[in-house]
Amino acid sequence: MDTTSSSLLERLRQPGEAEAWQRFVRLYTPLLYYWARGVGLPTHDASDLVQEVLVVLVQKLPEFEYDSAQSFRGWLRTITLNKWRQRCRGFNSRPDQGGDSGLSSVADADPAVGFAEADYREQLVRQALEIMKAEFEPTTWKACWEVVVSGRPAVEVAAELGVSVDVVYGAKSRVLRRLREEMDGLWD
Repeated sequence: MDTTSSSLLERLRQPGEAEAWQRFVRLYTPLLYYWARGVGLPTHDASDLVQEVLVVLVQKLPEFEYDSAQSFRGWLRTITLNKWRQRCRGFNSRPDQGGDSGLSSVADADPAVGFAEADYREQLVRQALEIMKAEFEPTTWKACWEVVVSGRPAVEVAAELGVSVDVVYGAKSRVLRRLREEMDGLWD
């Protein structure tokens, strides 16, 4: 398990950090896709937009300096919306594509609706948990999951798993600490 205390965003600034990029893509692709679909893009166009945003991020993230007073999510949302607007302008400027008739309802919609904070956090945590699940032994993961997510008493979980209550609390602590490390710099 990678227990480095540096945030994912800081690792992305370093050259040759393929693992950090893979982790970032796994965390954020579903969220970017969700946002792209939220502005009304069909599946294939949403996938294209996500790829375009990831290209911009590959260029911009090595120079990105996280400022806790600023919102990483806002910056990411701005990039996504700007790429979406570029696509809309490009589509509208091609007469052979039918002008703006196909996008008028999307352009008039309020894209901010698709960027609700609760959705952002839910999607980000869901992706982080999926990635982290592979980093822990099944018993450790299950102990934490059952206590934190399912809300079961540690005594009950310990009996089910055949471990002590201290082991359950230790598992919970390790997984939650790792989650905080993973989310450092990503959670606004």
